[in-house]
Amino acid sequence: QVQLVESGGGLVQAGGSLRLSCTASERTFSRYGVGWFRQAPGKEREFVGTIPWSGGSTYYADSVKGRFTISRDNAKITAYLQMNSLKPEDTAVYYCAAGFVAGSEARGYNYWGQGTQVTVSS
Repeated sequence: QVQLVESGGGLVQAGGSLRLSCTASERTFSRYGVGWFRQAPGKEREFVGTIPWSGGSTYYADSVKGRFTISRDNAKITAYLQMNSLKPEDTAVYYCAAGFVAGSEARGYNYWGQGTQVTVSS
């Protein structure tokens, strides 16, 4: 019954920045870790990064390290994906997900948002 809503997607030129938000429906689900995934047309869904709602260390896919940053605001039950130095290859539908196991695999998440489109132009 965890509902997640992404926002902040859009069009941006290469080198630009976007911040995605993922807000959960209820505070009681703040114990779940949150992951960010993305899926480009014709490609499989891939892991971007994750952050535990309870704190601890974030980690990222190698493809986004140094450019993307995940943060959280527990009072707002929201996780963020700050994307800097965007590249055309970052174009994808971005999903947030929540789960008790979490991690870098989609199987670790039980709840998914609807996705938000990020398009990076040259």
